[in-house]
Amino acid sequence: MDFSSSSDSSDEELFEILENIEVVRNFRVRNDPFVEYSEGEFRDRFRFTKNTVNYLVQLITDDIRPTTHRNRSLSVAEQLLLTLRFYATGSFQILIGDDLNVHKSTVCRVLRRVTYALARLAPQFIKLPDTDEEIRQVKNEFYAIRRVPNVIGCIDGSHIPIQSPGGDNAEIYRNRKSYFSINVQVICDAKLLIRDIDARWPGSTHDSTMFNASLIRARLEAEEFPESYLLGDSAYACTKYLLTPLLHPVLPEEQRYNAAHIATRNTVERTFGVWKRRFACLSLGLRTNIEALSLPIIVATAVLHNIAILRKDLEESDEELLNIDAEVNDIFAEENGGGNAVRRAVINLF
Repeated sequence: MDFSSSSDSSDEELFEILENIEVVRNFRVRNDPFVEYSEGEFRDRFRFTKNTVNYLVQLITDDIRPTTHRNRSLSVAEQLLLTLRFYATGSFQILIGDDLNVHKSTVCRVLRRVTYALARLAPQFIKLPDTDEEIRQVKNEFYAIRRVPNVIGCIDGSHIPIQSPGGDNAEIYRNRKSYFSINVQVICDAKLLIRDIDARWPGSTHDSTMFNASLIRARLEAEEFPESYLLGDSAYACTKYLLTPLLHPVLPEEQRYNAAHIATRNTVERTFGVWKRRFACLSLGLRTNIEALSLPIIVATAVLHNIAILRKDLEESDEELLNIDAEVNDIFAEENGGGNAVRRAVINLF
C-alpha cells in the first residue's frame, strides 16, 4: 500500500497523541495533609508539626524509599503519616487506611516498614549520658528539682496493654491488675528524655526482675558511672547505684529525703504520661503481633518521644502532667548494706 506524505504526517500526530494518553486506573484520590490541614489540625491528627514530620522523613527515607512508582506507590511522607496516625489514635489498621485513602491491604505492610525504620534509630536517640560534660549536665538538672545529688536517671516500669497472645504462655502476659500487657522498663532524665528502654518483658514480670536482668544494671555494677545512681521506687532493692525511698521515715531529715526523692523520681511518671498521651496506641492497647510489631512499636514511639522533646515539639496538654501523682507500688524489695550506706550519706545532706 502506498501512503502519501500527508497520510504519514497524520499517523505520526495520532501516535504522538496516543503515547501521551495516560491509562486511567481505579486509584483512590489521596489528599495532601500538608496542604489540606492547618498547622493545628495537622498536629492534632499526627501529633507533630509539619516541620518535625519533614525532619522525620529525612531520617527514614533511605530505609523505606519506594523502589518503584508503579501503581502510585506511597511516598515516604505518606507512609510516615499513615504510621503516625495509627500511633496517635490506636485505631484499627482498616480505619487508618480509610482515613488516608489507602487500601487496607497496604496498611499493615506500611506500618511494619516504618515502625522498624524508626525503631532502628534507637541507638541514636535513646542513650545514657556518655561524656563527663553530659553526665554533669544531667546531674545538675536533677539536682535543681529538689537538691538530690548525683542522679543520672529515674527508673520505673510501665504496662502497655495488649490483646491476649493466646497459646500455652498467654498467662505470663497477665499483670497483677489482671489485664494482658508488656512491662516496659524506662530510665529517664530530668527533661523527660527516655535514656534507656527495655521493652521485652511479659506483664507478670516484676520491675526488680527486669532490672536485675538488664544491661544497665551490669554497667552500673561495673562502675561505668562512678559516684552516680538511679532513683527508683520501693519495688527495687536499695543498692549503691539505685536509691529507693525509706519505708518508714522518722527523723526530719529522713522525711525531707523521702519528699525530695519522690519529687525527683516523679520525672519518670511524667515521662510515661507525656509518652502515652502523645501516642494513644500505648494506652488503648496494641492488637498486633507481640514480637513482630508490638515491641518495635513501643521502641519506635520512644524514639519519637525523644525527638519531640529535642525539637521542642511539645503539646500544651503536656503541662498538665507536671504534677502527676506517682503510682504507689506496694511490693517492697530487699535492701542491702552497701545501698543503705550510700542512701544514709544522701539523707544526711537533708
